[in-house]
Amino acid sequence: MTFADDRDRLTAPTLSRKELRERVRMQLQALLEQNNLQDAKTLLLPVRPADIAEAIGELPEAMQVIAFRLLSKGEAIEVYEYLDSAVQQSLLEDFKRQDVLDIMDNMSPDDRARLFDELPAKVVSRLLEQLSPEERQATALLLGYEAGTAGRIMTPEYISLEEHWTIDQALERIRQLANASETIYYLYVTDAARHLTGILSLRALVTAQPEQTIGDIMVREVVYVQTDTHQEEVARLIQRYDFLAVPVVDTEKRLVGIVTVDDVIDILEQETTKDIYTLGGGVQAGADRYFQMDLFTVARRRVIWLLVLLVTNTGTSAVIRSQQEVLQQVVALAAFIPLLIGTGGNVGAQSSTVVIRGLNTDEIDNNQALYVTRREAVAGLLLGVMLGAVVLVWAYVLQGNLLVSAAVGISLISISILASIAGSILPFLFRAFGFDPALMSAPFITTVVDVLGVFIYLNVARLILNMN
Repeated sequence: MTFADDRDRLTAPTLSRKELRERVRMQLQALLEQNNLQDAKTLLLPVRPADIAEAIGELPEAMQVIAFRLLSKGEAIEVYEYLDSAVQQSLLEDFKRQDVLDIMDNMSPDDRARLFDELPAKVVSRLLEQLSPEERQATALLLGYEAGTAGRIMTPEYISLEEHWTIDQALERIRQLANASETIYYLYVTDAARHLTGILSLRALVTAQPEQTIGDIMVREVVYVQTDTHQEEVARLIQRYDFLAVPVVDTEKRLVGIVTVDDVIDILEQETTKDIYTLGGGVQAGADRYFQMDLFTVARRRVIWLLVLLVTNTGTSAVIRSQQEVLQQVVALAAFIPLLIGTGGNVGAQSSTVVIRGLNTDEIDNNQALYVTRREAVAGLLLGVMLGAVVLVWAYVLQGNLLVSAAVGISLISISILASIAGSILPFLFRAFGFDPALMSAPFITTVVDVLGVFIYLNVARLILNMN
């Protein structure tokens, strides 16, 4: 099979995007190992920039620079924006100075600011000095806003119009600025002081009558965000209204930039990753590249949470020691402790998961805490009755002691109710105190329920078995 045949296979419509990326990477690496640079360059011609970036990122580090230099200047700038920040930094160290400046100067301001966030301060200062005045000003503007806000993730590359302009004047301005703008699908109307007064879509513009003005067709009720609006709130707004972009204004309602939907997708991924890590018991900081970190750092980050849970779990041992005489008299009770605390932890984890997710998506808020807790308590009761009935029968089959079986079944009902209440109310309490609800994660809930579950079980057993 010739190289041309294999290249055609890469563009075959039957390939999935994942298969395409993998084949590109394998073919590219094979050609680079053979030092066949011309065929490697030809291989990349029909491939999308995002797929090229992923293929380069998966190459051995020594080959990444070689592969990147095969791209034309225009392709290189576009591909660079899609590369992982670690690969971007690695490439910067190998580029000649002018190569770096060409890439930096042609990047979108928001992508450039995101890269600068990952670079050492000295490197950022040096690169800023070498940018063109316009790009330096645009980047410095974004870096001046707090991380995680609309001001930090916005781009100042948008098209603004004025109310009194005719349709022809507006179209001419779009032709002039289209290539330098992040998007032209939304057009923003401002006054002489750059105050945002309206918005219109490209569709509305091209379907308008020539004699109309921008003021005749624009929408004056504009949905916008402030520069200090948290990026997660910006993402929710775009998601709610199905926007392609949302305007960003300062405290005086002057238009300073826009946040586009491609940036929102990145935000949602970052926030979801952070929440998942937190729900896992603080296994990692969401912004870190976990699988690229050394194991010592990984262990150091995890051990803090595990020590907290370890100390908390000593409460279970303390409860068991305080009820030693009960276990000594009826040894069979000990066999069901893992079952009860495991089930209670699972019930609590389920409640906390749905509540935390509801809080993060704004499906529920603090005003609904009582309703949600009551609802989860009833759910816990129903689960406890169903599971308790099964466990009662199973415990009797195993031990043949009706009183022990009753103690296990009744305890499971009580533990299920307690776990549901704890799993639902604690995230609300954390949020009320200004903490991330995800900190009240499944491991923490499970540990709390373990301690209380053992306490309930042994005291219920004491009552049912008439022990003093």
